[in-house]
Amino acid sequence: MANREHLALLKAGAVTWIEWRKKNPQIEPDLSAANLQGDNLRGANLQGVNLRKADLGNALLVRANLSGADLSSANLYKAFLVEANLSHANFSVANLSGAILTQADLSHANLIGSDLSEANLGGAAIADANLIGTDLRGANLRDADLGAAKLIRTNLSFANLIEANLIAADLSEASLYDAEMLGTYLYKTNLYKANLTKAHLSGAYLLQANLSEADLSEADLSWTNLRGANLTGANLRGTNFRGSDLRGANLSGVNLQEAIMPNSSRDNYFRRE
Repeated sequence: MANREHLALLKAGAVTWIEWRKKNPQIEPDLSAANLQGDNLRGANLQGVNLRKADLGNALLVRANLSGADLSSANLYKAFLVEANLSHANFSVANLSGAILTQADLSHANLIGSDLSEANLGGAAIADANLIGTDLRGANLRDADLGAAKLIRTNLSFANLIEANLIAADLSEASLYDAEMLGTYLYKTNLYKANLTKAHLSGAYLLQANLSEADLSEADLSWTNLRGANLTGANLRGTNFRGSDLRGANLSGVNLQEAIMPNSSRDNYFRRE
């Protein structure tokens, strides 16, 4: 439970809280399980604070500093975290469904098993973050930086990843069903056994990406750069490769039934029984 003195100081207002933190830098505030639902915490210094299981639903945390804070199992449903500093914070199993995190810094954050469904992460910095098993269904990640992030078994179905940076990210066994990935950067990205059924990857950069055993059935990979990509054993049934660059790609053991392959003069339809 939250320390009553610490909670009272926070509730007293920004000036009181800031002054107390400056005078007591050695104290790690305990706001665990506190009810902060809908509170105005704009720009608050919550660095390193214990907010485990706290209720921050609909809270205003614009430009707040939560770096290194413990928000595991916290409720941040529809919280406003625009431009917030969340680097190295612990959000494991937290509820961030519908939260607004545009331009937020989530680099190196722990988001294992958290719920970010329908969250807005447009332009957010999520590089090197741990999102294993995270629910990102329908999330907006347009222009987000997810470089080298761990997204193993993450659910990104129907997510918007247009022009996002996923260079060297690990998306093995992730679900990207019907995801919007136009112009997405996937250089050396690991998509082993990922579900990319009906995904929209037109113009994406998949140089040297690992797509072995991935399901790309009915996906749109028109005008993508797949040079040196590994597609061994992938399901490419009905996949559209029109205008794509497949030079040096490994297509051994793939299913190319009804796939549309690149051809300078006309489309090539492969039907293998």
